Amino acid sequence: MRLKVFADRMSQPSRAVIIFCKLNGIDFEEVKTDISKRQHLTPEFREINPMKQVPAIVDGRFKLFESHAIMIYLASVFPGVADHWYPADIFKRAKIHSVLDWHHSNLRRGAVTYVLNSTLAPELGLPLNPNAAAEAEKLLSASLAKIESVWLKGNGRFLLGSSQPSIADLSLVCEIMQLEVVAEKDHDRILGPHTRVLKWIDDTKNATAPHFNEVHSVLFKVKEKLRRKLSDEAENKLESSKKTSLHSKI
Repeated sequence: MRLKVFADRMSQPSRAVIIFCKLNGIDFEEVKTDISKRQHLTPEFREINPMKQVPAIVDGRFKLFESHAIMIYLASVFPGVADHWYPADIFKRAKIHSVLDWHHSNLRRGAVTYVLNSTLAPELGLPLNPNAAAEAEKLLSASLAKIESVWLKGNGRFLLGSSQPSIADLSLVCEIMQLEVVAEKDHDRILGPHTRVLKWIDDTKNATAPHFNEVHSVLFKVKEKLRRKLSDEAENKLESSKKTSLHSKI
C-alpha cells in the first residue's frame, strides 16, 4: 500500500517529512490535516496519532508519529535514500540523535512559542502574549548561539561538520524557517547576529532545491498576508490620526 503522510505544511515538522520524501523519491500520498480547522483533533486522526499532532504516517498497517522518528524510519525502510541523510555508521547516527534530542527541548520550544505568541496566535483564535514571546525569544536566541558554537563546529557546511545534510539539518532549518512570518524587524533582530546560521540555512536550502521552496510556499503566502494586514492596519491608524487632528482644529 502507498505510504500516507498526514501533514499540514504550516507545521515545521510536517514540512521536513514532506521534503525528505520528495528528495528521496519516496512515493507517498499527502493527506492534508488542517490544524486551523482542528482536523488533528478528530476521532479519526486520533486513531493514527493519539497525541493529536502532525505529522503522522501510515505505511500499510504500520502507524508512526513524531517527525524525527518518521524520517529515521523512512531512511531505514525505503530503498534509495542517500546514506548522508541517516548514515549507516553507528557513531554518526548517534551524533545525529544528539542533535535531534536537543532540538525539541531547545530550538523548537523557543521558536514555536515565540512565533505563536508574537504573530500567529490571532490566526488560530488565540490572544498574543508579549511576555511569553519575550521569554521564548531568549531561549530561541540562546539556541541559535548553540547551533553556531556546538553543532556547526568543523569544516563542513552542515551540522556536525558534515559535507552533506542529514535529517538533523532538514529538521532544524525547517524549524527556523517559521520565523519568516514574524515582522521583518524582529526576524532580522533575532537571526541577524548569527551569520554562520544564516549561511547554513542557505546551504541547506540549496542542497534541497527545488523541493525546499516549493514545500515552504504556503509559509511565504502567509508571510505576505500578514505583512499586508500590518500595512493596512498602519494605514488605517494614520487615517484615523489625521481625522482626529482635523476635528481638533475645527
